[in-house]
Amino acid sequence: MKTFNNKVAAVTGAGSGIGQQLALLLAQQGCHLSLSDINEQGLAKTVELLKDSNVRVTTKKLDVSDREAIRTWAEETVQNHGSVNMIFNNAGVALGSTVEGASYDELEWIVGINFWGVVYGTKEFLPLIKQTGDGHIINISSLFGLTAQPTQSAYNATKFAVRGFTESLRQELDIENCGVSALCVHPGGIRTNIANDARMNDSLRSLGMNPEKSARTFNKLLRIPPEEAARQILAAVQKDKRRVLIGNDAKSLDLIQRILPTGYQKVTAMATTLSKRFK
Repeated sequence: MKTFNNKVAAVTGAGSGIGQQLALLLAQQGCHLSLSDINEQGLAKTVELLKDSNVRVTTKKLDVSDREAIRTWAEETVQNHGSVNMIFNNAGVALGSTVEGASYDELEWIVGINFWGVVYGTKEFLPLIKQTGDGHIINISSLFGLTAQPTQSAYNATKFAVRGFTESLRQELDIENCGVSALCVHPGGIRTNIANDARMNDSLRSLGMNPEKSARTFNKLLRIPPEEAARQILAAVQKDKRRVLIGNDAKSLDLIQRILPTGYQKVTAMATTLSKRFK
């Protein structure tokens, strides 16, 4: 896809962060938008930011873990816009917990949004995108889809799953040569609301961590502006890349994992232990 002009893009999690910035940048390039978010106020803010754009914008309150809701949204997108060329499966949540301390309800919650939301978005939109012969599936994984971290087992599991799912999809699309491609995105610390909205449970105390302080520390690591992340994602789509790493933290940890494919785990555990001593 060399141009976004007069294309139609569907974006989940469009009420803030990367999703909102993707919407703004796509509109600047003449792309029509079907936007969704579970937060209606955030979605309304995005629409307000788009009020001077010359593109068609439709919105829907959406829980991406609801398969039937995504199916309906995909159908409505084509009804409202005539076609759809892209789906940005961007919505995501975070959970800070030990493996032992994570409840099954918490695990089902994060898997439902971070993994099943990507699966539903991909499967419901892919046949519709194929009809255009010029489209893209963009799935947001994470830096934590490249390396595992203590207290992030559930988040790691979902983001590693998104990576494997998307890389397999990309190969199938290569074989089909149907005009549709796929991109897996691995952002590092992007300045979004994910840390503020993350769930942190008391199991962190068994590792000598304070849930409230951990959330604040996590938030401080989010330094990359979401508009820069959105810019890099769209550039990667236009270059038909298979993967894009956003931020020096993502690139550095990816390199460490390649050099020390198992050894990085000891390094990370030691660094986490040492960091607690100096707080």
